[in-house]
Amino acid sequence: MLPGNRELPAGASAGEHFPHGTTIVSVTFPGGVVMGGDRRATAGNVIAQRDIEKVFRADEYSAIAIAGTAGIGLEVVRLFQVELEHYEKMEGRTLSLEGKANRLATMVRGNLGMAMQGLVVVPLFAGYDEERDGGRIFSYDAAGGRYEEHEFHSIGSGSVFARGALKKLFRPDLSEEEAVLASIHALYDAADDDSATGGPDLTRRIFPVVAVVTADGYRRLPAERVGELAESVVQGRMGAPGGPPAPLR
Repeated sequence: MLPGNRELPAGASAGEHFPHGTTIVSVTFPGGVVMGGDRRATAGNVIAQRDIEKVFRADEYSAIAIAGTAGIGLEVVRLFQVELEHYEKMEGRTLSLEGKANRLATMVRGNLGMAMQGLVVVPLFAGYDEERDGGRIFSYDAAGGRYEEHEFHSIGSGSVFARGALKKLFRPDLSEEEAVLASIHALYDAADDDSATGGPDLTRRIFPVVAVVTADGYRRLPAERVGELAESVVQGRMGAPGGPPAPLR
């Protein structure tokens, strides 16, 4: 059932005409991790969808988000969710966070044939690790390589700009609220410099999807709350377009 078992039809080109999703950010804070994603999907130079969702609940203590070819990415997410649920029902316990990350790597590797033809999808996986009592972040490459990231990470076409924003906003002692706000700032900066990333849409009331994973489990922030924070970021940028400065020490 994996996408890698399929072949592209004759004459199909690289996946530039298929909707692509970007940008995803993830930030750790004491006791958990935040994951956020913008809502834009593009097909070449066209906005294919303004309100796509790229951040999902993987299971009770983890979240997954996708960048790249949206259709294949969403299918990988659904299969991953089903596999984690099936394992829990069959074994009577959940996989460790490491085990979940490794299983996702295998699924990404299964799409390598399609990725070589241009239909690339890479996920970002994060969750709460009970053994370490903290959040952990895992990134992947198209060949299924799995890498643990520390403190924060970003993927997608706007990731360079988002990561630059997080470098100046991140602190090891961030509160959950501050980590959420830093994620929204990072997505704003990505949208400011990357045309494939969508910023807060105040007219249509379309805002990033933001999720938090702690010892209490996965929790998606209400759209109203994210909207309030996004509007405060936009308002702050009226006087400081570059965003809040990092303290120099």
